[in-house]
Amino acid sequence: MDESIFKAYDIRGIYPDTLDENVARDIGRAFVNYLGLSGARVIAARDMRLSGEALEKAFIDGVTEAGADVLDLGMISTDALYFAVGHHEEPAGAMVTASHNPKEYNGFKLCRENAIALSGEEGLYQIRDLILSGKIPGPSEVRGSVEHGDITQEYARHCLSFIDTRGLRPLKIVVDAGNGMAGKMLPPIFEHLPFEVVPMYFELDGSFPNHPPNPIEPENMRELQERVLAEGADFGAAFDGDADRCFIVDEKGRTISGDLLAALVAKNVLEKEPGATIIYSAVCSKALPELIEREGGRAIRTRAGHSIIKPQMRKHNAAFGGEHSGHFYFRDNYFADSGIIAMLTVAELVARQEKPISELLAPIDPYVRSGEINSEVEDQQSVLQRVEEHYAGREGASIDHLDGLTVDFGGWWFNLRPSNTEPLLRLNVEAKDREVMERERDRLLEMIRGG
Repeated sequence: MDESIFKAYDIRGIYPDTLDENVARDIGRAFVNYLGLSGARVIAARDMRLSGEALEKAFIDGVTEAGADVLDLGMISTDALYFAVGHHEEPAGAMVTASHNPKEYNGFKLCRENAIALSGEEGLYQIRDLILSGKIPGPSEVRGSVEHGDITQEYARHCLSFIDTRGLRPLKIVVDAGNGMAGKMLPPIFEHLPFEVVPMYFELDGSFPNHPPNPIEPENMRELQERVLAEGADFGAAFDGDADRCFIVDEKGRTISGDLLAALVAKNVLEKEPGATIIYSAVCSKALPELIEREGGRAIRTRAGHSIIKPQMRKHNAAFGGEHSGHFYFRDNYFADSGIIAMLTVAELVARQEKPISELLAPIDPYVRSGEINSEVEDQQSVLQRVEEHYAGREGASIDHLDGLTVDFGGWWFNLRPSNTEPLLRLNVEAKDREVMERERDRLLEMIRGG
């Protein structure tokens, strides 16, 4: 087994080179053993990837061989899998998906009770080591059973419970499902809403014939942007392959960054739950915590990543958590992320007043951002140290290391942090003035890339 498939947040590899049926079977056996699930029930599901059916079947074989029962929900979105585990109070769940990766990839997102996701240090590396050791116990005396179920309608009702469907004005929304799971999960939701939906690529197809299922890449959003303008739509929404992330395009065809989308969701949440606590990642625009505090909420800044944000949300009983990467977490969704619920809360916000989405954002966002800029760097730590030394001691500089290096001068700030998985440094710069942002961005890039 290629142990590199075990990542910080999930298991992911290329089928069948680094992840095949034999590995999937071992993961199923080790999963049951690690969590002590023999005699219990595991919920399993998959997205539409071409290798998904074979890998899920092998995983289920491993789970049942180890003595656990399986409820197989077939093809659903990742957020629906989390819902199923939490709602049905099952002790564990497994989603066969590689999220936004290209078609040759597949993998597993694993969770325990209450939809608590396993991460590298909290389960995934232990499962890896159990497989590598060759010490997984043999087959159980009693093999587990397999039952098939469908929660599509149940999940649709759950998502709709996050909004008040009464009195909404009709909207026209273009949705790019990218041949991913949003194409199956959204129609049962939209049939209860007064919205005209213009569907793009709702056909489930793991070969992704139209574009890769990764809406964070600008080139994968262009067709949606053009369609929103051509249709005169109120906004557009794009989902990744397993539909747990969502990106929004405004009525002018401009993509709204993840942190500003989080600000819109936060506004909706605080209207319904005044004073709520909201968690946000350190890379997010200042516009987000400023809006939370202006609307009477409590903003808590934390490191990025679901294995950080979800425990923080539980600790503070936060109603919502947002990341600039398009992950949006909801307390009443078992603290799990859902692109579908995020999109619905934005649609409700827009449908409750006459202003277009761009006018909703204008008073919220006084800043100019660089967007995330990646630089390939051999020695990440020495570059981080050099950049910090350059700014340390400068008048007005506030420095913290919550997530990489953040330096804040009030009128402008930046965050520079290493990638978890690649030799990259990720830079985000924000300022009140475009000239300042561009000048400081260029200075930083010269420092980072100039050696």
